[in-house]
Order: sequence, then structure tokens, then C-alpha cells
Amino acid sequence: MSPSRTLPTFLQSEVAAHNNAESCFVTMGTRVFDVTDFVDSHPGGGELVLEYGGKDVTDILKDEVSHTHSEAAYEVMEDSFVGFVATEKIMDTAVKSTHPDNIIPLPPNQDGLNELKENGAPVYAATGLSSEEDLSKETDLTNDYKTHKFLDLNKPLLLQVWFGGFSKEFYLEQVHRPRHYKGGESAPLFGNFLEPLSKTAWWVVPMVWLPPVAYGTYIARAGLSSTMEEVAYWGFGLFLWTLVEYVLHRFLFHLDKYLPDNRVALTLHFLLHGIHHYLPMDKLRLVMPPTLFLALATPFWKLAHFIFSYNWSAATAVFCGGIFGYICYDLTHYFLHHRNLPYYWKGLKKYHLQHHFMDYENGFGVTSRFWDNIFGTPLAPPPSKTR
Repeated sequence: MSPSRTLPTFLQSEVAAHNNAESCFVTMGTRVFDVTDFVDSHPGGGELVLEYGGKDVTDILKDEVSHTHSEAAYEVMEDSFVGFVATEKIMDTAVKSTHPDNIIPLPPNQDGLNELKENGAPVYAATGLSSEEDLSKETDLTNDYKTHKFLDLNKPLLLQVWFGGFSKEFYLEQVHRPRHYKGGESAPLFGNFLEPLSKTAWWVVPMVWLPPVAYGTYIARAGLSSTMEEVAYWGFGLFLWTLVEYVLHRFLFHLDKYLPDNRVALTLHFLLHGIHHYLPMDKLRLVMPPTLFLALATPFWKLAHFIFSYNWSAATAVFCGGIFGYICYDLTHYFLHHRNLPYYWKGLKKYHLQHHFMDYENGFGVTSRFWDNIFGTPLAPPPSKTR
């Protein structure tokens, strides 16, 4: 049992009762802080502290309009940490459990986390999140670094990964716990002239790749017997893309368990896909930069012309259909994260965001669930949140 599990666990009603100058508790998530000694010394006046007595202060601490809180304020909070608060959902799970000691006192151990997950957990063990909305809750950059000792989002990330000395286990645990950087802006990656190369607006993808696809489709027609033959090859390429999308996402982007435990492998993983799971709502690092896609697409160009070596035009039509599929994939991926969508895509949006906040080891299909169903990696529906 970890030392943290020796701290007391309070009921919500108990915390709410500590709302006066004689005993003032506040919470941040499931953590409880006794700030009684800070009431009289609060720069904004003790009345403001008492106003939040027995309540959660996560949002007000970040509210710059109300009062900007320095790093020292968070240090005061850490010094006042006295225990955990058990929400109604946690208590309900503990009451029904055959091993409530796995859940309470908080924080739960791994078995307790699994039970909470099955009962509509407030936290998913793999990601530390509880719902899609958590992906967009702004991360306290300073406190996150102090707590997890992983990456300081105020500084360039790449060299921190390279020089961090992280074990593979620690790196994978942290990189799959999403953070949200200052309203969705881009955290610094290189911190130098290379920074723009790591950012790509969604509209760059169709602008750069649709003209070559159109031209390739046009010149491929000359070597085929009919328009229908070209449509068949082109459509076959589009279908193949859906499989390539699944294979790349599952076996390259999520190579996690098979990564070598060294900084070269971890840094490459971070650049290729880790940064997307770490900062999933970053609008400019969501679609693939053209230079990276060109590097990935070149082997497929050669493969297509090797397999269909009997007809250069057929190979080109297949390749163009596949690239069009990629364009649809990258745009779909962006819109799933950042747009309200019609009915069909709403289901895809929910499914893909579950991959981020609930279970990154399943749900590899982005434009469809077809191959997840074929290969047995569909996401389970999230537990019911009804009480």
C-alpha cells in the first residue's frame, strides 16, 4: 500500500461542513486541503476563501479575472493536503464491491480502479480522465510538471523527451494521460526555427495533395482500357487505404509494447504519435505535416508499382485512390476533434475520443469501425453514468 493511501477519505458532506473560519476545507478534484490557517493571510481577503469553503476551487484558482494565483499559492495548497473526498459515485461502487478496501481509502489501488471503471468510473486508469470533456480542460502547466515530473509544457518538449532519462513504462504511462495546453494552442516542440515545420493547418492537406491525386488520376487513364477499369482500380486503392489506416495506427503509431527501451525509440514515438495523445486538442499538430506524409507515402508508391508491375497506369490509379483515402482520413480526424458533425460522424467522434480518454489500446479505426470489428479491437461502450 502506498503512503498516500494512509491519508483519510472524507465524504462530500463532511468536506462541505468545513466552511468557516474555524475549519475551512477546499477540494481540487478528489483531493482535500485544509486552508484554515490561510484564511486570514489570503491576499484577496479571507471572505473569498470562506466563500469557497467546502467546495472545489480548481476553476477559481485558474481564473485570472478573479485573481491570478502564483506558483506559491499552489505550494501552499500542497502543504495543506490532508486527504481525499469520496464522491457519491465512488461510495456507491465501494458499497457494492466485495473488496471495498481496494477503493476506500482513496486513492484506489489498481483493482479498485478497475471496479470504478466497471461502475461508471470517475477516472479511467489508463488515461486519468473520466469523459470526453476532460480532453479540453486546461492543464495547470506548473502543477502538472511538479506532480508528474514528466514534461514541462512551458519549455520545448523534444529535448525534454531526449534528455529526460525516462523508462519506457513511465513514458508510456504519462504520454497517454492527455494534457490541454492553454486553450488548445500548440506547446513548444523544438523551440527554434524548426517549430513551424511541426505545425500544419487542416486545410493544407487537401491543398497540397488533391492536385497530385487529380493529375495522377488523369494520366493513369491513358494506360487503361476504359473509365470503368480506372474507377475499379482507384476504388480498390481507396478500400486498401482503410486497411492501411488501421494497420499504421495500430502497429506503427501504437507500437507501444514493442518499443525498445531507449531514448531514440521514445523520441521517435513522441514525434510520430505520442505528442498527439499527450496533447490531443492541439489544432496544428493533428493532421500530418506534408514532409512526414511524403516520407511515409513513398514506400507505398514503390509497393503499388511493384505489385501492379504489369501496368503502370493501374498502379498509379490504385495509389491515387489510396492517397484520396488518406486526405479523407486526415480531414475526418481533424473534424472529429474540432467540429460539430452530422449524425453519422457524431458516432465516429464519440468513438474516436473514447480512444483518447478511455482506452488507447483499442479503437484504431478513425474513418470507420470496420477493421476494428474484423480484428477484434472495437472499443467497449463507456460504463453507464446513471446512479
